[in-house]
Amino acid sequence: MSDHKLLGIAGSLRKGSYNRMLLREAARIFDPAEFVEADLRLPLFDQDLEDAAGIPPAVQRLADQIAAADAVVIAGPEYNKSITGVLKNALDWVSRTGGAPWADKPVAIVSATGGRAGGERTQFALRLCLVPFRPRVLAGPEVLVGLAPDQFDAAGRLTNAINLEALEALMQALKAEISR
Repeated sequence: MSDHKLLGIAGSLRKGSYNRMLLREAARIFDPAEFVEADLRLPLFDQDLEDAAGIPPAVQRLADQIAAADAVVIAGPEYNKSITGVLKNALDWVSRTGGAPWADKPVAIVSATGGRAGGERTQFALRLCLVPFRPRVLAGPEVLVGLAPDQFDAAGRLTNAINLEALEALMQALKAEISR
């Protein structure tokens, strides 16, 4: 039986994404929880589309998932020193829905990249993008998985002890934040 509802948001659409693997590792470590992985295959934000047809159902579903979750984990790669367009598009769309789904929501941010830094800039940029929504973004510990192709085994399990320890500590902090 799950104790909490955990929503995972991967800022990469690729099925074999290292951030998707990291997100699933976070959920495994967070357990017990009812884990739902968001689908960011959304139309590009377009005011004309919203004016003509309202909030797209997929966007409303995402906003409802955020609102219903006890906590959210966002895993995103670094594209050109910032967050992915897919993730920014989702944030922009959700900002158009009612009810302030992000307000006071505990949020943990993690990242995995092919480079050495592990996504420091994407985490910084994502924190800035979340400010207007007023979630409770955890300050750390930071989970920055650099050289990601070498950090997961064939089953998608994180193998680097330092990264695994940081992820375990972050998930414990997220559980504590839910109870706050």
